Amino acid sequence: MGDSSGSVSIDMEAMSLGGQEHLVETTYGPVCVAVCGDPDKPALITYPDVALNYMFSFQGLLFCPEASSLLLHNFCIYHISPIGHELGAPVIGVNAPLLSADDLADQIVEILNYFGLGAVMCMGVTAGAYILTLFAMKYRQRVLGLILVSPLCQAPSWSEWLCNKVMSNLLYYYGMCGVVKELLLKRYFSKEVRGSAQVPESDIVQECRRLLCERQSTNVWRFLEAINGRVDLSEGLRKLQCRTLIFIGENSAYHSEAVHMTTKLDRRYGALVEVQGSGSLVTEEQPQAMVIPMEYFLMGYGLYRPTQSVSPRSPLSPTRISPELLSPENMGLKLKPIKTRLAL
Repeated sequence: MGDSSGSVSIDMEAMSLGGQEHLVETTYGPVCVAVCGDPDKPALITYPDVALNYMFSFQGLLFCPEASSLLLHNFCIYHISPIGHELGAPVIGVNAPLLSADDLADQIVEILNYFGLGAVMCMGVTAGAYILTLFAMKYRQRVLGLILVSPLCQAPSWSEWLCNKVMSNLLYYYGMCGVVKELLLKRYFSKEVRGSAQVPESDIVQECRRLLCERQSTNVWRFLEAINGRVDLSEGLRKLQCRTLIFIGENSAYHSEAVHMTTKLDRRYGALVEVQGSGSLVTEEQPQAMVIPMEYFLMGYGLYRPTQSVSPRSPLSPTRISPELLSPENMGLKLKPIKTRLAL
């Protein structure tokens, strides 16, 4: 794992998100953190889903011009990769202990301390959303708000646990084989973009399939084991005092999980946005649908998208937002706070 004296800084000129990667040594092992933006700005940390890293989980969102201008204008983004998930990561040694979800949440504190960060905004996808929610529950003073995409908050159902165990065994004994890739793609994407016998896979699915081939299977196995051993966070969610914005794809396997989480949050602080025609990985499949909800969410913190970065003819220009645009049909969204409150 190397010595624990600081970090190694790696220039990535070809990196599509234009950041700089740091290998930060922690008690639980080295963690790759890609820093994008002005470090003098407030911090936004991200955490991806199983077998992914920031270059896929958040690339679609940050390639969306309106989302990019909103986030990079207001934040310096710190993309945290699970141990061994960064590009070109070595295989984690067999003698390294298996980490729990609690360990991964505690690891985030060490990363924030290394960069000298105080309270941060958090954005996570599925397993990453669980880790950040757990982090927010354990270290409330370090979290300004949560933006969660297809989050997990309960212990695995028996069917999810069994599916994850099948993937774990295949990863451990056979590596990133075809069955594992298909199960992961089903986890991330809606059926429409995964294609069929008559319809080819979309470009984002093909790119994701290529990325999965580059993953170190034993490293993925370790993260999957941590997530499959997670505990139920439901009872502690109401104590969260930070604002929480939840996105869930209409066709996500974790749809009911996101709805359940929303009912457990204090309704003064939580909101649920359902994105039509999307699977779990909304940040890649339907990133444009996240822009307006995020913009209104961040307005609560006094943060705005710079008007000069938006085309005067853009329907998202703050001076040109009309009531018709904000209808769920035109946004491609189904906003469900009323249903959530009824459930309460």
